[in-house]
Amino acid sequence: MKPHFFGSMIAAAFISTTAFSDDALMQRFEKMEREIAALKAEISTLKAEKNQMLPSIEKSTHPIKTASTDDSKNVTKTLEDIQDQISEINKKTNGNNLKFGVDLRTSLDNIDYKMADGSTQKNDALLSNRLWLNMSYAATKHLSFVGQLAYNKTFGQRAATTASSSMEGFDWISGEAAYDDTLRVRSAYFFYTDDELASLDVPWTFSVGRRPSTEGHLINFRDDVKASSPLAHAINVEFDGASAKFGMEELTGLSGSYFKLCAGRGMSEAEPRFSAAPYSGNGSANTNNIDMGGIIVVPYDDKQYSTGFQYTYANNLIDTANAPFNQNGTVNNSYDPSMKSVGGLHTATAFAMINGIGDGWSEFLDDTTIFISGAMSKTDPYANKGGMLGSMESKMGYSYWIGTQFPSLISDEGRWGIEFNHDSNFWRPITYGEDTLIGSKIAARGDAYEIYFTEPLVKDILTFQLRYTYINYDYTGSNGFFGSSSGTPIFIGDVLAGSAMGTSVVDKAQDIRAYIRYKF
Repeated sequence: MKPHFFGSMIAAAFISTTAFSDDALMQRFEKMEREIAALKAEISTLKAEKNQMLPSIEKSTHPIKTASTDDSKNVTKTLEDIQDQISEINKKTNGNNLKFGVDLRTSLDNIDYKMADGSTQKNDALLSNRLWLNMSYAATKHLSFVGQLAYNKTFGQRAATTASSSMEGFDWISGEAAYDDTLRVRSAYFFYTDDELASLDVPWTFSVGRRPSTEGHLINFRDDVKASSPLAHAINVEFDGASAKFGMEELTGLSGSYFKLCAGRGMSEAEPRFSAAPYSGNGSANTNNIDMGGIIVVPYDDKQYSTGFQYTYANNLIDTANAPFNQNGTVNNSYDPSMKSVGGLHTATAFAMINGIGDGWSEFLDDTTIFISGAMSKTDPYANKGGMLGSMESKMGYSYWIGTQFPSLISDEGRWGIEFNHDSNFWRPITYGEDTLIGSKIAARGDAYEIYFTEPLVKDILTFQLRYTYINYDYTGSNGFFGSSSGTPIFIGDVLAGSAMGTSVVDKAQDIRAYIRYKF
């Protein structure tokens, strides 16, 4: 049997055991509530008829012969003891157990590609299930745990006949790719928070583990989730690392101002478990540790007007050793799919957002959001490593993104949105985890258009979304890696129609998605 099946059995047994335990505790809890109600009634009677005999006392489950002060104190003490026991039960049934939440989405995608040679590839009805099991546990008011297990799978067994299918287990997207039935750890980290930093009025947080670096600011509107910390214009991947956030509102006088330091590792240079020197770095390897560091600064955020900035640098980024196609578009028979380190990458992002246009101009504008974001990337190719994005010199790319989200025309709680992206030929973000089956629209070297409708079916528990994404590529390499092999931008019009490359290069892509989503 598969290891993850054993894990499922253990988890089910644990949950079942906890459920039986909670039932017993809840029965005790209900019994004590009844006893408290009886005691409260008796105390009230004692105070009203002090020093008198109570005929009804003989029928009580807690008989009291006289209405003396000592009797009243004894009853009060008993009441306090029971309340203490109830507090302990609350901790076991409510406060101190691991909390679980469910987010299940069933999607139907209609996907269509027009290739550079004029041919088409499509999937009229791709069905998939995505399950998130959300976990949290607050041990103290300062320290908590947050985790998420992810399952993302197409209906039935997928053919997975191409060599690139092996990349779908890649650590950066393992929870984002619709692939097999494995339940993976998407995030798991502890979270520390405090209201003061070294006696300063600076609220701060610290966390370390597998951090959520997907569904960041701005992309969260379309994905209908609470934004995680990264600015999604440049970063949207699963990552392992640490972060520390410092609130600056009291020091600067600017509403909602803060800055955040982030660091993580995207690849570890470590030998396998049963090598001669397990988990040691191999100096002769083609790849090295990939580390990323960055800073996020939000100078102002009063919930209506906000702006933010982000800078990151990543080293030892990778690409395949050589390209699958030659410059003339023919197949490269010596293609080597192994990875090697090629260089570093700077990214910088800035955005401004208005959440509610005007001040009471109309209900529609009061509930409308509009944003604009600009970003740049700059390569840092290493010497004698083959270059980055087709050049041995540093290249700069740029991107801009505008969008709006407004109240539904159908329901009071629904949201509709329109977005547009444009990217230059040398633009390279790290957005492989973006939730778009045809590839990251933010990484598209060309233009991307998107419109979506999110409507509640049962409050905010069951929702429906219809989304249309269209990408018109101007250059190749949008969803490639960082070297010259897969990242070189080639103008789509220059790709030879009769070449092997022409059949594998996408010119235009579209995805029509409909989903039903349950969250609780």
